[in-house]
Amino acid sequence: MTAQEVRLCGLLLREHFGEVVEKVGTHLLRGGAQNLRTIIHETGIPLDLVKKSLCVLVQHGACVFSSGRKGPGSPTEYRTGCDRILRILRYPRYIYTAKTLYGDTGELIIEEFLQRGHMTMSSTVKTVADRLTQNMEEGRCMDYTEVSTAFSKLVETHFLQRCPPMVKAGTTGSATPATPATPGTPAAPVSTALPTPESFPDCYKVPHMTLVGRGKRQLCSEEGEDQRNAKKARMDSQNHGDEGISWQVNFERFHLHFRDQAIISAVANKCDQTSSEILRTMLRMSEVTTSPTATCTKPLSANEIFRSLPTSYNIARPILDQYLTLLVDDPMEFVGKAGESGGGMYVVNLHTALANLARATLESVVQERFGSRSARIFRLLLRKRHLEQKQVEDFAMIPAKEAKDMLYTLLSQNLVQLQEIPKTPDFAPSRTFYLYTVNQLPTARMLLQNCYKTVANLIERRLFESKESKRLLEKSQRIEAILASLQASGAEPEQLTEVEEMITATEKQQLEALRLHINKLDSAENQVDESIFLIESYVTSTASTS
Repeated sequence: MTAQEVRLCGLLLREHFGEVVEKVGTHLLRGGAQNLRTIIHETGIPLDLVKKSLCVLVQHGACVFSSGRKGPGSPTEYRTGCDRILRILRYPRYIYTAKTLYGDTGELIIEEFLQRGHMTMSSTVKTVADRLTQNMEEGRCMDYTEVSTAFSKLVETHFLQRCPPMVKAGTTGSATPATPATPGTPAAPVSTALPTPESFPDCYKVPHMTLVGRGKRQLCSEEGEDQRNAKKARMDSQNHGDEGISWQVNFERFHLHFRDQAIISAVANKCDQTSSEILRTMLRMSEVTTSPTATCTKPLSANEIFRSLPTSYNIARPILDQYLTLLVDDPMEFVGKAGESGGGMYVVNLHTALANLARATLESVVQERFGSRSARIFRLLLRKRHLEQKQVEDFAMIPAKEAKDMLYTLLSQNLVQLQEIPKTPDFAPSRTFYLYTVNQLPTARMLLQNCYKTVANLIERRLFESKESKRLLEKSQRIEAILASLQASGAEPEQLTEVEEMITATEKQQLEALRLHINKLDSAENQVDESIFLIESYVTSTASTS
């Protein structure tokens, strides 16, 4: 992991879990696997705070623990990685996707899991039903069965999965009995491989739950917080048939959905809406049969594609064949032909599609930073692979002086590489070819680090803006709370107006400007994250194919 990744992970941990968790998390990122005593000694944080921080990280899947590297009996070691922490940046996108696919109920289910890490089905259903009931009209309640149905749909489509059974530190996952080691022989190596949810047969099996009832509306009663917590604990202690079965969000399934949507959107922009719907149908048919790391989908016949098309699209069979031929002949090569049986066998080239999307992202970055002419040179080098400076000038139709300046600018930013090919062993400049080229994968990795740096800068700026206006924000929140309580108690309009006038016109303008600025920063974070996702997917796909 790089310094930019560690910096971004630290900012995300601080924003969501606080400074103590940030200190423990970044220490584990920099130092690797460490036991509890080492963490306490090197961070200087008290024991109870370190334990609580590790519990938070483990609960959210950002930290794993295993037996020590010295063998059985050695202290438990904790380690964390950037991948899981960086997913915090994508939380709004996960929630929005769940809302788009499964409505408000699906949105709240995913939101609860992202906030709490692991939960049982019964506790999730009760919490979501209560939240939905709170926002309903007076006299209406959300039934538990409706939330359970939405939960089951999320599990069926693999957006939720069971957590793997917890293995105690110091034990191996082997089912065979351990044989005692004889003196003088080295101890057997301890397996550090962590169980994955998919390695268990019941990963996507919904338990039979005996939970009936409806969501309860939270009343503004005079009872204290301790009494409410005690009442909730008594309700949660009831058995519902799913005790000990925790669930978590399957982030990889969300990422596959994002990848498919990016490919469909690219085809819609390149061709038309009908082509994108045909591709959407092919991807939907291949969801179950295609491995997440596959370079292409399983072959699908034209007859199967025709039968699986939505009925709302009145596409005749000859028209479908024409569209498939058009997609196969397209230079982007999103769809390939794998055979002639069944009216033609077609596949979606997933790796090629990701490579083209990453390439388009690189070209867009060059154009935004250095202008359209530099983008023309960059695109030319991507297509032609290796060119001399004179060839770049001729092919790009740019004057020699401008082309030279642009090439050197791109070279200084590591977007373009220079390769020397000598005619003689002495590397004399007069007898050496100097070829410009673009290596897409290293360039994509460099751009990915720049994106991490950009997001970290945006988060730091947003935190700075909020800190500078902390007094004004706190005053606004207090007034909003007073207004809410007065409205709930049926106060007179004159009282509400009097409370609203506690904020001056100047302060209202400052608040509006601050909220507008923070919204822009949030939007910029989400836009940069889309680029991060495309480039990460391309780098991961390239690594799995090599």
